[in-house]
Amino acid sequence: MNSLNYNVIVVGGGHAGYEAALASARLGAKTLLITIDMSLIGRLPCNPSIGGIAKSHIVSELDALGGELGRNADYTGIQYRMLNTRKGPAVQSNRLQCDKDLFPLRIQAVLKMQENLCQINDIVTAIRTNGGKLRGVTCRSHGEINADSVVICTGTFLRGRVLIGMQSIKEGRMGEESAEELSKSFDKLGFELGRLKTGTPPRLHKDTLDYSRMEIQHGDTPPPFFSRMARKEWDGIGKKNAPMNPEISGPLFHVEHDALHPWIPGSDQIPCHLTHTNTKTHQIIADNLKKSSMYGGMVEGTGVRYCPSIEDKIVKFSERDSHHVFIEPEGRNNIRMYPNGTSNSLPEDVQTEMIHSIQGLEKAVILRPGYAIEYDYSNPTQLFHTLETKIVENLYFAGQLNGTTGYEEAAGQGFIAGANAALKSLGRAPLVLNRDEGYIGVLIDDLVTKGTDEPYRMFTSRSEHRLTLRQDNVYFRLLEITKQLGIVDQVEIDDISSQGHQIQVEIKRLEKTFHDGSSLAQILRRPEIKYSALPQISPTLDSIVINQVEIEVKYAGYIKRERERIDSAKNSEKQPIPLGFEYDRVKSLRFEAREKLKKVQPENLGQASRISGVNPSDISILSMWMKRWNK
Repeated sequence: MNSLNYNVIVVGGGHAGYEAALASARLGAKTLLITIDMSLIGRLPCNPSIGGIAKSHIVSELDALGGELGRNADYTGIQYRMLNTRKGPAVQSNRLQCDKDLFPLRIQAVLKMQENLCQINDIVTAIRTNGGKLRGVTCRSHGEINADSVVICTGTFLRGRVLIGMQSIKEGRMGEESAEELSKSFDKLGFELGRLKTGTPPRLHKDTLDYSRMEIQHGDTPPPFFSRMARKEWDGIGKKNAPMNPEISGPLFHVEHDALHPWIPGSDQIPCHLTHTNTKTHQIIADNLKKSSMYGGMVEGTGVRYCPSIEDKIVKFSERDSHHVFIEPEGRNNIRMYPNGTSNSLPEDVQTEMIHSIQGLEKAVILRPGYAIEYDYSNPTQLFHTLETKIVENLYFAGQLNGTTGYEEAAGQGFIAGANAALKSLGRAPLVLNRDEGYIGVLIDDLVTKGTDEPYRMFTSRSEHRLTLRQDNVYFRLLEITKQLGIVDQVEIDDISSQGHQIQVEIKRLEKTFHDGSSLAQILRRPEIKYSALPQISPTLDSIVINQVEIEVKYAGYIKRERERIDSAKNSEKQPIPLGFEYDRVKSLRFEAREKLKKVQPENLGQASRISGVNPSDISILSMWMKRWNK
């Protein structure tokens, strides 16, 4: 693969980048990954965790489709927890603490082993086009490289600025060069760019914290996994070898002593700890607000609303006397601790005073200060649902470039963009997940339909179909799409199909088998009854099948109504709107609706109905015009 002609080029080695490159290569496309430094591919630059509310749904969907993020998290995890266990299955989510040193090493090993994939260190300075169609990229060192498709996954590196107090440094992340010239290339091509901001907390030396003054938080046993691979290994050997003492912090043993398998997933978990800010902490921050980048006038871009900096918390929630601070280990042999909840852009001396005011952190040594980072992003309404840009054919955008925040959102986009770039190059049909098919579909539809002017973060509340888009049923609801895509091994497909068949057979048996005048299904619907308590069970069913049977039976009425709503909504999704449709000809449309429709260029009536500023009467008018157009 020494040729300078590729099916797909992926620019950037973050979570969007490696998922895009792997998806493309696994589909059989000749793929090149270009990144500034290959030794930094797959880093966890901010928090050392994967998953969380709704984000875990994206990770599970990636595993079902053939992505790598969930598997990598499982095999480098040091703590595994299920969130929202007291609530219903629709909002339950996994969250894994990962080893920050081993997470990127494992991803880099996977990339090196992947067929059809080549990697180089370089900086892309321009996108090359001819007649509106993409031709390739220009690199600082390697010059011009041709490709059928290019996927841009630049994260926070486009004109990135690291901000600490009144200091601004041209960096994509602390200590890493920013990409300055590529933004100019996008400007010349006509893309609408804006500025966003995110941030990270300081890092603390683990041996300088007083854990006795904090609340300990252990992981779950059995551990909740993202991947079927890790779950099978745990069921086979992990149960027997997991240590009983949750305080143990060193690895129990190694199976293969390599980057792909550093330890049995789920074994030897390390605890996290919880402490809180206080009125003294808040006063220190309030007294120094003008010294922070954010409140001192240094920041242009909009910050993350749902993951605010500590300065934002103090200003916007002034009535609060304290905020959670989660102390999270960054690895088994890593001396750094991550104080989740203290992200800031204050000067270093103020950060030290602030940290020392928090219980248990009075003598903490700061190894690296927290900072804000500002970067360019592209308005995502400039994309199709495939994540191909509307301005340049065969150019795809993914990750924070599209206005999102979070490893999981980036990885989900990267997989879809990389897969579609490869599929188009290979002459195959595109991969599009609809809102009723997955959280990745919700994420992308929200971005390309509504756009964003602040970093977008996924929540279960963003999905109107969350009861059917659960994390636990991901392999079954995405099975047909997974089959068509063709990345996942056929043995795995057959295993999932078999389990799906067992679920349906058992549900029918419960509906037709009676005990004391009630069907077993009716008995199982009682809140206090579990499957194991039924008078007649099938002893050969595994836990995955039993869990699905319980949920499908207990929530049958709600699930039926939701599926009826999905079927009804699909009618509008089937009514396409021609690209370039002249909305100005529809004089009965309101001016605001016409302007919004012209900007977004929706692909069908369903998408048009979700655009802010377009109301039901506008859709009715547009529907009548579409019928006349088609005739």
